[in-house]
Amino acid sequence: MPKRVLTGRVVSDKMDKTVTVLVERRVMHPLYKKFIRRSKRYAAHDEANLCKEGDVVQIEECPPISKRKAWTVVERNGQPLAEPATVQG
Repeated sequence: MPKRVLTGRVVSDKMDKTVTVLVERRVMHPLYKKFIRRSKRYAAHDEANLCKEGDVVQIEECPPISKRKAWTVVERNGQPLAEPATVQG
């Protein structure tokens, strides 16, 4: 099964290597047929601490990193984040 990818806005970057991303979606009210905004906050891993509050980011599902963190930032303001360098031995 492919990994889920969501787009949202960084609302907090106060933690080390973690950002809080607000993801908004629009759902139609079943009776009144009006579109309502629903939102959810995700804790996402930001290895290099590059993301700042207000950035638009894409987050991708990953294996759990901690109790609340199972997402990682893959793109910031339309630019892909550099993959961490691998150690060659």
